[in-house]
Amino acid sequence: MSSAPSPAALPDPRVCERARLSRDARFDGLFFTAVRSTGIYCRPVCPAPAPRPENVDYYRSAAAAESAGFRPCLRCRPELAPGDGAWRRGDETVARALKLIDQGFLAESTLADLAARVHLGERQLRRLFVERLGAAPIGVHGTRRLLFAKQLLTETTLPVTEVALAAGFSSLRRFNATFLDAYRMAPRELRRRTPAEPAVRDASQPLVLKLGYRPPYEFGAMLDFLRGRALPGVETVDTRSYARVVGTPQSPGWLRVSAWPGSRGGRIHALKLELHGAAPTQLAGIVARVRRMFDLDADPRAIAAALSADPQLQPLLKKHPGLRLPSGWDGFEIAVRAIIGQQVSVAAARTLTTRVAQRHGRPVAIAGPDGLDRLFPEPVALATGDLEGLGLTGARAATVRAVAVALLEGRVDFRAEQTLDEFTDSWSALPGIGPWTAHYLALRALGHPDAFPAEDLVLQRALTGDGSRLGARQLRQHAEAWRPWRGYAVIHLWRDAMAAAHVPVEKKR
Repeated sequence: MSSAPSPAALPDPRVCERARLSRDARFDGLFFTAVRSTGIYCRPVCPAPAPRPENVDYYRSAAAAESAGFRPCLRCRPELAPGDGAWRRGDETVARALKLIDQGFLAESTLADLAARVHLGERQLRRLFVERLGAAPIGVHGTRRLLFAKQLLTETTLPVTEVALAAGFSSLRRFNATFLDAYRMAPRELRRRTPAEPAVRDASQPLVLKLGYRPPYEFGAMLDFLRGRALPGVETVDTRSYARVVGTPQSPGWLRVSAWPGSRGGRIHALKLELHGAAPTQLAGIVARVRRMFDLDADPRAIAAALSADPQLQPLLKKHPGLRLPSGWDGFEIAVRAIIGQQVSVAAARTLTTRVAQRHGRPVAIAGPDGLDRLFPEPVALATGDLEGLGLTGARAATVRAVAVALLEGRVDFRAEQTLDEFTDSWSALPGIGPWTAHYLALRALGHPDAFPAEDLVLQRALTGDGSRLGARQLRQHAEAWRPWRGYAVIHLWRDAMAAAHVPVEKKR
């Protein structure tokens, strides 16, 4: 049984109208404004003069607006709108299908394949998409890659051929024709309309992209969480940014994520992604990972509305309204961290995991921040790798190897279309992996909004107020009212406990 309700429909037209006229950034990406007199669709935050109400239609998604024949605005740039997290999170069928589309599934597979992956018929899946998003899956896929291409054309100096590859087109001719048909201008014409850029791309300079989010967003809290767990050599976190090695040993690169200049003043709601050494075909996947890792598509209004009914969560939500789920870059990396961290502090887990990464991670040579010099080990390296002398118990080392083997054999995975129950059941079947670890993986590897490690000792003590503990069953019963956002309640309670104790949290049993 799904733990997440069906996503909300288009907001009431009166709400849309107020949000449009006030340019309310909290609604950015939750609907789009189409102007019949111009044939253009915009974000609610568009700075252009507001059109007359009788000329305006509202659409649930950019794909719906484009399916109706509207073109994206060049001023507010719909490609910068955060995704509607209600459509892309949790276990609802459309959400699971959208996760696959966001990963580029339809670039190489058919609609029938997509429907089969989410256990529906092709016709039924198409009907659900049209009913809830206003566009068929193919339309959503097409809009997604064209808007990504538009962002690359506008913000970077990548050659048009590389933009086509990054957006999932195997043919430049096909890309040019599709772009011209959808936007009534050729890709090169769009580039000529953007602010002047260097005529020749400097390969030594990073590729810089703007990643939008809905406010409020506590980027500092995200960095705090990641900094206490950062693995030297693999990643580095300071008070302003997160950086890590990405790519492969044959083609390594690195990235940095920081606040976009001006975002702290409330004028811009975006993070800055700097990419060094990434191949064009890797760009869409990297952007999708960063958006998931930093939880950029969350809707704080919807989350607060669901959780603030609990008197113990309400003050936490008021104190930190922009707290997000801090996901991880790679599922296997998070799994190794979680296994090693069982029964020990966050600091101890970081030390032990760093030793594993230093021994088995692949060294790389990159011109990045000091100390970034290796990729985290792949499953094949740890399936039979030497874990002796690193401080791991025999049981922990055996579990790490067992998980690596299970991933290589396909008995567990991090597929986006899994439900929470499917994911936790398959992982809990492995020796050494209990419910706490399985839900922790769902929270940090998948960014699942309803993951809930009820066996966590901090959570069990957080709700009593007197130092006593609730049992896991009692805690789950209490948390039923938090669905489908239990994961956000976990992050708020963990942060509150850490602030109260001034020590790392997540002590497990």
